[in-house]
Amino acid sequence: MNILVVIPARGGSKGIPKKNIRFMNGKPLIAYAIENALHIKGAKVVVTSDSEEILELSEKYGAQPLNRPKELSGDNITLDPVIENAVAQMEKITNDIYNVVITMQPTSPLLAWPTLNDAISYFINGDYDTVISAVNMPHLSWKKKDGRYIPNYKERLNRQYLPENFVETGAFVITKREFITKNSRLGLNISIYEVPEKEAIDIDTYQDWCIAETELKRKKIFIHVAGYRQIGTGHIYRCLQLAFSMSEHEINFIVQEQSDLAIKIIINSNYPITVAKNENDVLRIIKEKNVDIIINDVLDTNVTFMKQLKETGIRIINFEDLGPGSQYADAVINDIYDKRIEGKQYYWGSDFFIIRDEFHIETAKNFSKEVENILVLFGGTDPNDLTQKTLKALKAVLVENKIQCTIILGLGYEKQDEIEQEIRNNGYKNVKILRNVRQMSKYMKEADIAISSCGRTMYELACMGVPTILLAQNTRETEHTFGGLENGYLNLGLGKNVEEETLKNTIQWLIKCPMIRKEMRKCLLKIRLKNGLKNVKKIIIGTE
Repeated sequence: MNILVVIPARGGSKGIPKKNIRFMNGKPLIAYAIENALHIKGAKVVVTSDSEEILELSEKYGAQPLNRPKELSGDNITLDPVIENAVAQMEKITNDIYNVVITMQPTSPLLAWPTLNDAISYFINGDYDTVISAVNMPHLSWKKKDGRYIPNYKERLNRQYLPENFVETGAFVITKREFITKNSRLGLNISIYEVPEKEAIDIDTYQDWCIAETELKRKKIFIHVAGYRQIGTGHIYRCLQLAFSMSEHEINFIVQEQSDLAIKIIINSNYPITVAKNENDVLRIIKEKNVDIIINDVLDTNVTFMKQLKETGIRIINFEDLGPGSQYADAVINDIYDKRIEGKQYYWGSDFFIIRDEFHIETAKNFSKEVENILVLFGGTDPNDLTQKTLKALKAVLVENKIQCTIILGLGYEKQDEIEQEIRNNGYKNVKILRNVRQMSKYMKEADIAISSCGRTMYELACMGVPTILLAQNTRETEHTFGGLENGYLNLGLGKNVEEETLKNTIQWLIKCPMIRKEMRKCLLKIRLKNGLKNVKKIIIGTE
């Protein structure tokens, strides 16, 4: 086929001045149409305009400039005579006849060139006279007739069940040459080529411009996260909170088979998820998916995996990575540790902790001299069963006093039956067991004392100003320097090494010392955690 692509671009744009050559996401608006047109094999691409500035710029991007006659440049001139004039000029210049003429508006920057090529194939294979780009937009719509408003539909249905309603996008009109006249570009046998909704926007207003530019800036981000019994679920919930806050980008999760808890939680959150067999499979998938950014929240990384990931040219962000592979990341965010590795790509401390939305709107309760509520929570899995150790240490308090105890068990905790049997057999009073709680802040706000591990939860307890006794789940948690006395915590170290008697005495002492609890609360509430998400997003996108 001998194809001519005509891009009409008038200089006198009224709604958005200089719209066609104004920069959108780093290049002139008209450049998107030219670049798409140049992907059409063998096509001749021209820009017809009354603006010398537009013509010069179009030529730089590979289009042939054509001067539009003054009589075809007014506000009231339709495109039909403009396209006919451009075709006539080109046939005279090239001494050739074109079989197909494609009109492409410069105001459809989101159109993808594979969509355009597929539309041309559809036009040729269907032997249509004309194919018009359109988007299916079924809506409950109304019209005015004889002074009354009447519906354009027979039944009120949800959008997915309404009849098709195709709206022209302006992205392209593909027409056989013989139907190009001063009054029309439409043949007799007309068809619609449906374009994806995100490619359909036509820039008429500033609002259109903002939407299109936001879409062009949209990144494809893959979050590689781990979550299983040995390491808990904190990494998963951090990544989900990050995903919730980055709706301006395309978010996908990739999880290795061993992370059974991560797979379950992410599926329930309705995010796209790919399950990989191992690290090599992760690398294969990332390469195939044309990813812009990968986030690794899998603890320490190795050199082999990270070097191969680096070779892809993708931006790499790692969380809580103290491994040798971290040196190959573009940024490493360690919110629980103080600085321990040199390098400008490392970010340390609580300024980068991602607090969940609920803690932005909930407030700490007023201080109480009397302890009425104790909260026990050890994360999603509690692999060392510190919950049961704490319950036994609380026995004297819960049998003899009227203190309420709330025990929150995570999704991966496996000994709930033993906890319930301990309570039944030993005369505990006022103990409430909850599992897989959605709104944690509600229960933290009620607590006068908490007993927890040294992971993400201690930051959330700080937001609520809850005096907390910490028991580390593993050696790595003992290195979380944030959980120290200077920040308002009583840290007893590695939980499995703490004697039950020591824990009991510490709890009873803290209950009897309101001034100590008040000072702990004061230290906790001084900590500023609510800018962490904003700081982390800047690092991920590369604007920090």
